[in-house]
Amino acid sequence: MNKNIDHDRLFKELLETFFAEFMQLFFPDAYQAIDFAHLKFLQQEIFTDVTVGEKHAADIIVETRLKEEPGLILVHIEPQAYVQKDFHERMFIYFSRLYEKHRRKILPIAVFSYNQIRDEPDTFERGFVFLDVLRFRFYKLELKKLPWREYIHRDNPVAAALLSKMGFSEEERVRVKLEFLRLLTRLKVDPARMELIAGFFETYLKLNQQEEEQLNRELDKIDEKEVALIVQITTSWHERGKIEGKIEGKIEGKIEGKIEGKIEKAREAICKFLAKRFSADYNETMQRIKQIPALETLDNLMEELFAANTGEEAQAIIEQNVARTLQ
Repeated sequence: MNKNIDHDRLFKELLETFFAEFMQLFFPDAYQAIDFAHLKFLQQEIFTDVTVGEKHAADIIVETRLKEEPGLILVHIEPQAYVQKDFHERMFIYFSRLYEKHRRKILPIAVFSYNQIRDEPDTFERGFVFLDVLRFRFYKLELKKLPWREYIHRDNPVAAALLSKMGFSEEERVRVKLEFLRLLTRLKVDPARMELIAGFFETYLKLNQQEEEQLNRELDKIDEKEVALIVQITTSWHERGKIEGKIEGKIEGKIEGKIEGKIEKAREAICKFLAKRFSADYNETMQRIKQIPALETLDNLMEELFAANTGEEAQAIIEQNVARTLQ
């Protein structure tokens, strides 16, 4: 995953704009219970972990009500863009700090958006053989595990945006983009929100020139009226300059040059990160990761390095990725 992307900001903007639609799509029981007439997005909470000297932020905190119960509640949504050890413990710490401050019922939700397929725990437990002291649970949403085809007929703006983060193969990329465009023609949202959805999607799923040409061929096979709507919508995006992707295959600039530039930036980001966190030698790191030519591999490497706790662990992760590349 590209660390140059502000993942937290993108998810925060999407989920705050379409909070009700998000809850309806993924957590229908909670959606039925919440009174969406009262919604207030609170300021981001910053928590200091004195044991490791780090600060963490609880990203999205919504103040709302339940239909059948008096008083206010909080919904805490935590988008997680990279693998992190003991994340379930961090969710509990956020919960306890929020409860300490607000003394309200809190519904915690974790949204995992990284590319790996994992089984993230949704429970944090502490106790003894003779006494169960704590069992904390939270809703979890592991986007990469979601089968994208099950969501293309949901006329929901969050479903449209998050198609780009769901589970699909490399061979399905063009089909995902096509169904995304078709879904957009059925959404009843204003132009500004339409651009938000499109911008989010294309941040995470950008077709190359060959794929764009294939998309154009697929568009020729569907109804002309539907194509006309798609062209009308995408033309609006391009006029405002809000997104970079182009449905008509008119890729500007030199694709190869752009890719090489992104690869160099990814390598530099990894070297700077390790130098700052573990005092690793910048040049030595660069020499090792120059053997990794693929941008996607470098992005995944950065995700893994974020979960490393020591310099030795980080170096071992690099060596594993280099070895896989050279196989």
